[in-house]
Amino acid sequence: MTSSYLDRFVADSTDRVSWLRARSRGITATDVAKLSTPRSIETAAEAKLNGTGFTGNAFTDHGRRREPEIAAWVAATHGIQPSSSLYHAAVERRHLATPDGVTTTPEGVVILSEIKTTTKPWRSVPRNYLRQIFWQQYVLGAERTLVVWEEHRNFVPVGEEPLCRWIDRDEAEIGKLVGLANDLINELHRRTTAPAPRTESAPDPFYY
Repeated sequence: MTSSYLDRFVADSTDRVSWLRARSRGITATDVAKLSTPRSIETAAEAKLNGTGFTGNAFTDHGRRREPEIAAWVAATHGIQPSSSLYHAAVERRHLATPDGVTTTPEGVVILSEIKTTTKPWRSVPRNYLRQIFWQQYVLGAERTLVVWEEHRNFVPVGEEPLCRWIDRDEAEIGKLVGLANDLINELHRRTTAPAPRTESAPDPFYY
């Protein structure tokens, strides 16, 4: 693996307007997390075009506050540097991901990190998060991801340090997700290029 993902930079989340616009015109890890089965395509398409109405709560606010602190711990203990950049895949520009951390080893191997906060102890990484992780690995060409989670009670961290686990790249899972993501793109095309007359409120055709 090489650091060629750097050539596929799309936007940075520090420029939130550009970042959100770019995300809206592609399939992100957040979108892919919803794609557990072919039946989930329609639900994901609805959310992509019309939004979910969710704008955050106390738990998401806590996660945003804690992420920089956890990212600093990841950098200090594992050398994976924080990242806020959105990248597209090597072949399909509408396949997008914003990993929480990324680094490249001297041998050229790309390694990612993904940071979560939770109110529950994890025995394993939840499946929706695994889908996000495999998708990010695919988009950036990464071989491994360090999943880092911090449990909290009443927004106070439980342990002195976060917990973490390595997740290796899984080509079979990636293949499934790519297929589902392309099905979602096709569904979005179908919904945004219908032959009905366009109005000012009609969505733009879905393309990068």
